[in-house]
Amino acid sequence: MSESAVTNILVAGIGGQGVMTAADIIASTALAMGLDVKKTEVAGMAQRGGVVTSHVRFGEKVLSPSIPPGEAEILLAFEPAEALRWSSHLQPDAMAMVNTFAQEPPVVSIGLFDYPENPMADMARLPLSLYHYDAGHAAIELGDRRLVNSIMLGAIADHLPFPAEALLESLLQRFARKGEKLLQLNQQAFELGQSAFS
Repeated sequence: MSESAVTNILVAGIGGQGVMTAADIIASTALAMGLDVKKTEVAGMAQRGGVVTSHVRFGEKVLSPSIPPGEAEILLAFEPAEALRWSSHLQPDAMAMVNTFAQEPPVVSIGLFDYPENPMADMARLPLSLYHYDAGHAAIELGDRRLVNSIMLGAIADHLPFPAEALLESLLQRFARKGEKLLQLNQQAFELGQSAFS
């Protein structure tokens, strides 16, 4: 298997949404499947809601942690404007899974950037397979906004090149020491996201 057979996943959102945790769980799953994995991330004021992205690359042999522009096959976006912002990094006919719950980053609220009028409509015009789900409201209904990442992992689980059960196992391992209640809540969140697309 050559570098060209590497799977490239771009995870994007804003601080506090669990972007890095989700990327870690995807990477851990790929490692558990015996694949070579490289991961890199960029956090801009992550704790204050700044832009956060993570590149996850896996295959038989991965040479670099960074996804070359235009070569991401999968975009897992936790915020619609961030999905639109990073869509230029996708290859033609890529797949995007987007949380439609809008959450403006500080660069918008302080006036440095304008929030797109309708980022999902803009995404729909792009040559990609677009899936979307309101993981933000689903997380609120489950009682914890932080569950967005587990919901989104569930939503994309059946679109990744390894079994959804393996992804869920990595997720549960991540939260195993946090107590049974949180463990069950994250499993419920994952299953909720997965059921939206099964």
